[in-house]
Amino acid sequence: MDSRMVATVGANHLVDLGNVAERAREYISQSKAENTIRAYRSDWAHFEGWCAAHGLVSMPATPATIGMYIADMAETAKPSTINRRIASISQAHQAAGHETPTKGAEVKTVWAGIRRSRGIAQNGKAPTTTTEVRAMVGCLPVGLLGVRDRALILLGFAGAFRRSELVSLDVEDVEFTREGAVVTLRRSKTDQEGQGRKVGVPFGSNLNTCPVRALRAWLGASGIKSGPLFRSVNRHGQLQQDRLTDQVVALVVKRQIAAAGLDPDMYAGHSLRAGLATSAAMAGASERAIMAQTGHKSVNMVRRYIRDGSLFRENAAASVGL
Repeated sequence: MDSRMVATVGANHLVDLGNVAERAREYISQSKAENTIRAYRSDWAHFEGWCAAHGLVSMPATPATIGMYIADMAETAKPSTINRRIASISQAHQAAGHETPTKGAEVKTVWAGIRRSRGIAQNGKAPTTTTEVRAMVGCLPVGLLGVRDRALILLGFAGAFRRSELVSLDVEDVEFTREGAVVTLRRSKTDQEGQGRKVGVPFGSNLNTCPVRALRAWLGASGIKSGPLFRSVNRHGQLQQDRLTDQVVALVVKRQIAAAGLDPDMYAGHSLRAGLATSAAMAGASERAIMAQTGHKSVNMVRRYIRDGSLFRENAAASVGL
């Protein structure tokens, strides 16, 4: 074969490999959720800053360094934050081709001591049960904004959607049926590969709190035919084209909680999802039924909601005649 032909084939082969390598890097970047990557970067930056301030090497770090780091953090940070930062440090080392230092006995021992002394129970935000949801939608602002927020709150609650799931919905993801609405989630926190999941949202028994009627009212008032389901409404009551962010969901929940006369600091965007699980447990729904609606993969998290929702159902103290 002519040497020039060999050189040409070799050059083309290198170009092809370069394209493959670029695609590989892109797939790697897509292997984690965007929020997870942001958290890793933030945690790593914190660890790097701490190491620089104390004259220690962050990459590769030693188990002794990690042990001192988490011991120092334990004075101010929550155990859940410390646990996440340990995971972030481990991921950073693996990505750099180093053995993770977080598996060392010293790290495990210090971490066990922190958990024992500080406790690992999480003080989560309060759930918005059916009672709170009724109060929230009972004092909505007039106009297009109020129509949108009614649909946002009721659909988020009835579908037990995460904030990110709620704002990711397009009009094409909703199908109205005789029984209610079928919402297709294309992707979620626990479905990063996009297998998809369908959630049934039934008609409500009360016209003012029916999620299906509220959603129809929003689509009718806004005139949205395709694309993002939930969009911004400016201060003049005019519809905008941009998709809502998950932060807006939290702001809407807090605003309506405050309008209902409750403490907004006790609630967050996740309160809608937690509220459906808790309310369903209070109503006697089965563990399987709750998991089917929330899409939880782990029974442990759902059982926490069930325990909270069942505290006064079949309570032993209620039967002793006090």
